[in-house]
Amino acid sequence: MTPTAAGLAPDAIAAAADAVRAATVHAPRLAIVAGSGLAALCERLEGADQVAFADLPGWPPSTTPGHAGRLAIGLLGGVPTAVALGRAHLYEGYSPAEVAFGIGVLHRLGARTLVVTNAAGGLDPALTPGDVMVIADHLFLPGMAGASPLRGPNDPARGPRFPAMVNAYDPGLRRLAIAHAPAAGIVAREGVYAMVAGPSFETPAEARFLLAIGADAVGMSTAPEVVAARHLGMRCLGLSLITNRVALAPPSRAGGPAVLHDEVLAQGAASAPRMAAWLEALAPAIDAER
Repeated sequence: MTPTAAGLAPDAIAAAADAVRAATVHAPRLAIVAGSGLAALCERLEGADQVAFADLPGWPPSTTPGHAGRLAIGLLGGVPTAVALGRAHLYEGYSPAEVAFGIGVLHRLGARTLVVTNAAGGLDPALTPGDVMVIADHLFLPGMAGASPLRGPNDPARGPRFPAMVNAYDPGLRRLAIAHAPAAGIVAREGVYAMVAGPSFETPAEARFLLAIGADAVGMSTAPEVVAARHLGMRCLGLSLITNRVALAPPSRAGGPAVLHDEVLAQGAASAPRMAAWLEALAPAIDAER
């Protein structure tokens, strides 16, 4: 199978979409990618059908703890919605095209708006664990170094060779998200998300560098999905749950505090009910703006 821009070959995307249609009666208009620890969103779906990534031709299985590796399709706030419970990452050994494969499938199913969520470390001292950063822009560091899901032959029927990334995160959707945050008990503010390849967490020197070049939070996902979605003409909203503060200086003693993935998952689980309520209220507002 020959990789193409914004995912794998179109026949693989079509086959995966057909497998989803065979498993559900719903035709999603909204797509959500649920990041680490945020699978509780599935509980808000009414009449949900679920299918494992492993049962969808070409969809990369998720191997990261906290990623269930399933696609759930149902009604969220009355809106037909597909929720990817987990995602593929570069650090798992997947290519950028494989990381973006699911976005091509969700688009093929009919979704034209994508909400991407992730767990991220806060670089800006104003961000505290439990806050949510509404992504205003991103620094796609692997993509800037050539690891883009659009690398390779371009299919003009899917999108332009050189898609614009100005306002990749839709300003109208960002305003809606911030307006609905207080009712869900969410502290939300806009900021810039930096994607690094991982899987190691950032050194203090790397964290200071990211802060200096304009990043407010850092994670290991999301940007390839948004690039692929924008190539396909989808509207995008990005939400980063801040799970930890990133160390900007080494600890004062050897063996001092360090970020553990278990802490990331725990914060995700603690915040998942509020995130789910927020997205449930957002879904009809987003759908009304189609």
